[in-house]
Amino acid sequence: MERSLETQVSQAVDAWLRWLPRWEPATHRGRVAPCRRCFGSPILSAAGVGSDVPHGVQHGLSTRLKAIVDHAVAEYTSRNLPLLQAELDQQAARNRARSYRPAENLDPEFEGLPLDPDPTPDAPFLFTIAGLAAQADADVPALPPLTDEAKVALRQEVGLADDYANMIGREVCAILLHHRLRIQAAITQYVEPQIAAMLDELARSLDAPFDPRDLDGPRP
Repeated sequence: MERSLETQVSQAVDAWLRWLPRWEPATHRGRVAPCRRCFGSPILSAAGVGSDVPHGVQHGLSTRLKAIVDHAVAEYTSRNLPLLQAELDQQAARNRARSYRPAENLDPEFEGLPLDPDPTPDAPFLFTIAGLAAQADADVPALPPLTDEAKVALRQEVGLADDYANMIGREVCAILLHHRLRIQAAITQYVEPQIAAMLDELARSLDAPFDPRDLDGPRP
């Protein structure tokens, strides 16, 4: 029996709440480009997760909730959009033929993130995971081209799928309003103390490394 949307959202929030106590602030250099999944996300806004919350915390929740929308759209597509479903099936078969698929079967906290860290000008990479994945993709034959008529029909079905995704997304946002208090309580309990500790440590490290009284000159 298919679970209701309310049940799916509740279970996704529950899973995120179980994971959150294991979260720790990242110590590596932050990325310049914002995450397209989390930046300005209406789902995170509905959940009460503001932009001041660390991205790792945001991403773990937004990915779990996006999976609900994706599943609903996949079900709708399989029932109502045969051209789009056929295209997706062909793409899925092509993906399975790739010998290297590093972005698959990741935990929600890592799904959708870049495969490699940002490069630094003085330390170029000898190779990258994304480069290896692209090389494996190039070895797989491309999908057959579509006719002009098929492209027009496919665009129409893609538009219908987008409309359905937006509708499901709005429903998920409405359901999330009932979970805001426990989401925010968990952030207060598990995230904010770690951020406060980091700020305290930073403040201590920025203290003057000498006694300010030494500026007055040597003591007699």
